[in-house]
Amino acid sequence: MSHFRFELLATDGASRLGRWHTPHGVVDTPAFMPVGTLASVKGLTPDQLRAAGAQMVLSNTYHLALRPGSEVVAEMGGLHRFMGWNGPILTDSGGFQVFSLAKLSKLTDQQVVFRSHLDGSLLELSPERAMLIQEQLGADCIMCLDECPPADAPLDRIRAAVDRTTAWAKRCRDSHVRDDQALFGIVQGGIDQGMRERSAAGLLPLEFPGYAIGGLSVGESPAQMYQTLDFSTPLLPVEKPRYLMGVGRPQDLVEAVSRGIDLFDCVMPTRNGRNAMAFTSQGQLRIRNHKYQRDGGPLDPECSCTVCQTWSRAYLRHLFMAKEMLGPILLSLHNIAFYQNLVRDMRLAVQEGRMAEFRAVRLAQWETAN
Repeated sequence: MSHFRFELLATDGASRLGRWHTPHGVVDTPAFMPVGTLASVKGLTPDQLRAAGAQMVLSNTYHLALRPGSEVVAEMGGLHRFMGWNGPILTDSGGFQVFSLAKLSKLTDQQVVFRSHLDGSLLELSPERAMLIQEQLGADCIMCLDECPPADAPLDRIRAAVDRTTAWAKRCRDSHVRDDQALFGIVQGGIDQGMRERSAAGLLPLEFPGYAIGGLSVGESPAQMYQTLDFSTPLLPVEKPRYLMGVGRPQDLVEAVSRGIDLFDCVMPTRNGRNAMAFTSQGQLRIRNHKYQRDGGPLDPECSCTVCQTWSRAYLRHLFMAKEMLGPILLSLHNIAFYQNLVRDMRLAVQEGRMAEFRAVRLAQWETAN
């Protein structure tokens, strides 16, 4: 694992400033990964992502296994060359789809079998198969196959998911062969402290180079998420990167960094952008609102991204009302830049020892705006 090195540069309370060295470049943490499920961050080019400040992107094992197929990606030179992104990439294992596509899957201790949402064909995904697919894709960071139960699952179901996730993690570790990929274990357990401790106790002896917290943002309240992070994050090794999967709102990132998280991903910036919703320093902005028809101001007066420096709210509203494809592209680009600026500002706040002040000011600012 000499291809990877995590440096903890500073701490401020539980918040951390880090630098993660990977085969395709350095990631300064805290960091937010735009989601490119199908090897594409919807509507945006790699150059646009870089200009917006993105360091690392995420793609998905389940979806890429269905199309074009991991063998095709491997033949095309691997995921980096295939999608034209030369920075670090993380691939999720397909474990989240056990939750999100539960009606299309059958779960056993051996594997999960999906019925494709595309054509009804079967995809068998075992821990070994998940490793093979991710090795063929060639991402820098790959994830163990896990089971993500819903937030309202009974305790016996959560315990079964924790134990299955631990057993699968061992099988993933034993079958993974590429030393230029960092394999992360995933701590499950819902919002139950005992189950989170049980999961971490099973995974930490496996000595993964990094650990993720999964199974949040699946129906629990924000308060429940933060409480879960309060007792989950301290379970993870200090010297290794910590990744909170699938989260979330800007407020969630601030709260999670304040609790010691290093890495994030979420579809929210691009999904909201495609649906005419912008994240701004003044809160969320719905650009289709009639009051922006003659608004010549920028989308966010505190943002220096190319969208805010070039186009008015009136023009952006016009694009959506006219159903021009440029509208979703520009709002997605701004939202990605907003998230990158947020984590950049948090890195600076941790370095300067003022993360608590930063958290208080930002949360109050958004609360007032909304």
